[in-house]
Amino acid sequence: MDFRHFFDSKKISFLAIFAVLATFSVTNSAKAAVADTAASVSHEAHGEEEFEPTKMIMEHISDAHDWHLWGHTSIPLPVILYTDKGIEVFLSSEFHHGEHDYQGKYYTYRLVDKKKIRVVGAGGEVDEAASQNVWDFSITKNVASMFLAVILLLLIFTSVAGAYKKREGKAPRGLQSFLEPIILFVRDDIARPNIGHKYARFMPLLLTIFFFIWFNNLLGLIPIFPGAANVTGNIAVTFVLAFIVLIVVNINGNKYYWKHILLPDVPWWLYPIMIPVELVGVISKPFALMIRLFANITAGHIIILSLISLIFVFKSLAIAPVSLAFVLFMNVLELLVAALQAFIFTLLTALFIGMAVEEHH
Repeated sequence: MDFRHFFDSKKISFLAIFAVLATFSVTNSAKAAVADTAASVSHEAHGEEEFEPTKMIMEHISDAHDWHLWGHTSIPLPVILYTDKGIEVFLSSEFHHGEHDYQGKYYTYRLVDKKKIRVVGAGGEVDEAASQNVWDFSITKNVASMFLAVILLLLIFTSVAGAYKKREGKAPRGLQSFLEPIILFVRDDIARPNIGHKYARFMPLLLTIFFFIWFNNLLGLIPIFPGAANVTGNIAVTFVLAFIVLIVVNINGNKYYWKHILLPDVPWWLYPIMIPVELVGVISKPFALMIRLFANITAGHIIILSLISLIFVFKSLAIAPVSLAFVLFMNVLELLVAALQAFIFTLLTALFIGMAVEEHH
């Protein structure tokens, strides 16, 4: 097979695989989670506040305006606000982790729940009316994670594309030999059986979806990226992926596909029932893709953090070995889930495309 068809510079998509880094999570992610959780309950030891596992878990899996690394260490990210008076740009460190308001050129801003930016009125209270005129285009931790993913994807696949051009006709080696079986798997076990002879035109899309999801799933298992790389655990990201699938499927649908939806092969008196059902199915298929990926990835993070929280809920070191053993098991399981979810999303995408382009028999 000539892999230049998929690695041609004009057709390179945001593809990649970074599985090697995920192996570090098996031994280190539990330790990182313990360190973060211990920091969050440091005040409890002095009787200042009670440990809240729900709060800690939601902070790890939700989006934020800074990139949390460990303990109280975080990287500030750019805040970009479009207001009715002009654009304001500053770093999230100006909020001091939400403890202080920031006086901008046009308004005073407050960070609420580490992710919502609101305008503060003259009386020191949040002005919801003025906040409606502020559009937030900030680089949050999920956006920063995707930027990092895009850079790595381009570096890896640009390098592989160049290697194929330099070593034309020769056996692959290094990263080439690792990626070829994966691409063959997507082609022979996903695209070709479900789409048919038209599979080649959809290979860039399928490869993009597969590697983008797999890459970000694995990135979320690396200890220094807890929460920050929870990209596919964000329903906005899975919504965009599902929306792209919806557009591609329906744009490429042939006349037989639309005839099946608008004029189903049933008695005419069933049309008032069947046509709405078929139209709902057009939306529900990608919607199921969105929910499945979001729910599975988010659930994995929540389970791991919940197991860590047991140590501090029971306030006993005796529970620590058992909790960490389960965390280690869940991390290994998440390595499988990371690839499985990428496979399922890509497989169903190919299936939906195949149903749309299938010729009448």
